[in-house]
Amino acid sequence: MTIRWYPGHMSKAQEKIAEAIRKIDLIIEVLDARLPFSSSNHQLDEMRRSKPCIKILNKHDLADPAITRAWVSFYEREAGVKALPMSARLHGDVQQLIKLCQRTVPHRGRPGWPLRVMVFGIPNTGKSTLINTMAGKSMAKVGDKPAITTCGQQVDLRNGIVLSDTPGILWPNMDDQDVAYRLATSGAIGASALDYTCVGIFAAEYMMRRYPDLIGERYKLTDLPETPEAVLEAIGRRLGCLATGGVVDIHRAAEAFLRELRAGKIGRISFEEPGKNVVVDDVVASIETQSNGATE
Repeated sequence: MTIRWYPGHMSKAQEKIAEAIRKIDLIIEVLDARLPFSSSNHQLDEMRRSKPCIKILNKHDLADPAITRAWVSFYEREAGVKALPMSARLHGDVQQLIKLCQRTVPHRGRPGWPLRVMVFGIPNTGKSTLINTMAGKSMAKVGDKPAITTCGQQVDLRNGIVLSDTPGILWPNMDDQDVAYRLATSGAIGASALDYTCVGIFAAEYMMRRYPDLIGERYKLTDLPETPEAVLEAIGRRLGCLATGGVVDIHRAAEAFLRELRAGKIGRISFEEPGKNVVVDDVVASIETQSNGATE
C-alpha cells in the first residue's frame, strides 16, 4: 500500500504560515523524539530563513535515550538551532523551554516588545499539548488523532511571550515511503489513509531487527518467528485478537500492536538515527508489491 495523506486545509495553512513567519522572532518546531527527521516538515527550513529555531524532541520518554542524545548533538550543529528533549505535558520541562526562549532572543520580551514565538509541527507530535502546558490552561484542541488543529490562534503567556499556534501540516510530496510508513507507525497519518495490517508488518519487521529483546519480553516470546507476519500473528494470540475458530485476526492484531508501540508499552524505541536510514527499504517494497498484487 502506498501512503498518501495531505488534507486540503494543509495547503492553505502552509501559505498563511509563510506569510505570518515574517513577523515572528523565534520558531519552536515540535518533533517526535522517536523519529525527528520524519516528523520534521523540511519546508520550514526555507520559510524560517535566518530566524532562530528551538527543536523540541517531544515524547522523549518514549524514545531510546542514547539516540535522542545523538539527535540533540546533530541539531545543535546547525546555525541558529537549539534542541531540547522534553515532555510537553510536564510543567517543569516547559519552564526550561520558556527560559531557553528568553535566552535565545534576549532583546525581546519587555512591555511593547513581546517575544513573538511561532509553534510549528506536523500532526500528532504534541504541538497543542505544548501550547496548553505553556499557557497553563486549555487553549488548543488536543487529541490522539492527527489534524486536530485546523486554524491558527495567538496566546499571550503574560510573561513577555506571545505564541502563535499553527495547524499541523505535512509536506505534499510523500514519495519517500520509508518516511510515510514511519509516520504512520507513530500515529501522525490519518487512519483513513493507511492499512493497519501493512503498517503493522512494517513496524514488526523494524522491531525484529532493532529491538528483538523488547518484543520478546513484552509478548513472552522465547524465540521470535522468522517473518513479521508471523510475529504479528504471535502478538495477536497473546492479545486475544481471535476470529471464529481461534484464527488470529491480523488486522486487529496490527491495530493492537501499533497502539502498544505508540503508547510506549513495549519500551523506549527510536525509529531513526542521525545520518542513518535505519528502516529497511525492501520492507516497504515488499508491502507495496503485496498490496498492488491484491488489487489487480
